[in-house]
Amino acid sequence: MTHQLIVSILLILTVAWGLGYLFSRLGLPAMLGQLLAGVVLGPPLLGLVAPTAELALLAEFGVFFAMFYAGMEMDPKELVEHLRISLAAALGGFILPFALGFLTVRMFGGTVFQCLFVGMAISVTALPVQSIILKSMRINRTEIGHIVIGATVANDVLALIGLSVLLGLARTGTLAAADLLVILLKNAAFFGFTIAIGQFVMPRLTKGLTDESAKGFTFAMTAALALAYLAELAGLHLIMGAFLAGQFVRREIMDEKVYEAIADRFYGIAYGFLVPIFFASLAFHLDIIWTWNFVFFTLVLTAMAIIGKIVGAGLPVKLLRYGRREAAVVGFGMNARGAVELVIATVVLQASHELTAAGVIAQPLMTRDQFSAIVLMAFISTMMAPLTLKWAVMRACRPDEKADFCQLMEDAPPS
Repeated sequence: MTHQLIVSILLILTVAWGLGYLFSRLGLPAMLGQLLAGVVLGPPLLGLVAPTAELALLAEFGVFFAMFYAGMEMDPKELVEHLRISLAAALGGFILPFALGFLTVRMFGGTVFQCLFVGMAISVTALPVQSIILKSMRINRTEIGHIVIGATVANDVLALIGLSVLLGLARTGTLAAADLLVILLKNAAFFGFTIAIGQFVMPRLTKGLTDESAKGFTFAMTAALALAYLAELAGLHLIMGAFLAGQFVRREIMDEKVYEAIADRFYGIAYGFLVPIFFASLAFHLDIIWTWNFVFFTLVLTAMAIIGKIVGAGLPVKLLRYGRREAAVVGFGMNARGAVELVIATVVLQASHELTAAGVIAQPLMTRDQFSAIVLMAFISTMMAPLTLKWAVMRACRPDEKADFCQLMEDAPPS
């Protein structure tokens, strides 16, 4: 804990709180103010706060706490009930942006591997950002909210599996069926194990759990860290483990007061401390290269990413059993980015440097311009997501067909 770190955290929290409050007063999500705080304080503008490993760690913990709390807020039975439509939205929301991203990079002269990896990066929906937006609009517990979250989880799993496959292909030059089978088995084992733990072990462990000396919080942290570690071993991101751990700390399997105490602590630490640092730190990655080719490429890539998600995720919802307004809510909701795709892009860039230095590949897997375009795409779509989602929700709120999430937005107290 250095003096510089203390000053950086103080600046981020103060400016993020002030701008977040201002945006809230204007009827806009507070997270937009937190993103703007990163732009103002970070390298893009004033440069008062520099990206450091310590801030990156706090931002990662912000994702961790937010995902656990999001898991607590979601009903696992509702997720399972809407599994079919969530998977359809996830597949459509993955395949179409991937194809459009591939074609865009190819049109700008990228190699096949560059097309594949950029397409993979823009096909992702950021589960942490998604859950925060839904929570801020108080529609996370609704039917549409469960569909969006279920689709996002499946979408991220597909992307992370695809990343493992493509990296293996880049390193060896061949696509081994055995390697793909191992990846799928590891993922299946992770989900099978965690579901079994949640259904049969957790209820017994929480039966006599008390909140004396904050033991409930310690138990929840232990479960979240353990599943986050297992998720990483399975080749998934720690957010999957944290989210599933939150799913298993359910209201009905423990004392009501213990549950409320755990939820209150995770909410306070996440939204009051770490999440503003996470959103502000997203802006630190911004690197704008002022050339016509770069700007045009970024705009086209961003447009393809947004259109791909809206059509790809929304169309299956419309074709199954929902109206176009609900389909639009899912499509716009799936456009939230800002976390997982940055992880994917960073991993690809690091692997590219290693393989190029070793002489395994002659062309980089992702260029610096492509990486910067992905970061800008993520930032723009993250800024747009809460605004466009609110617009889609309000359009769905017609007097003659009042949607449950609209009623929930009206009835809930201000956050």
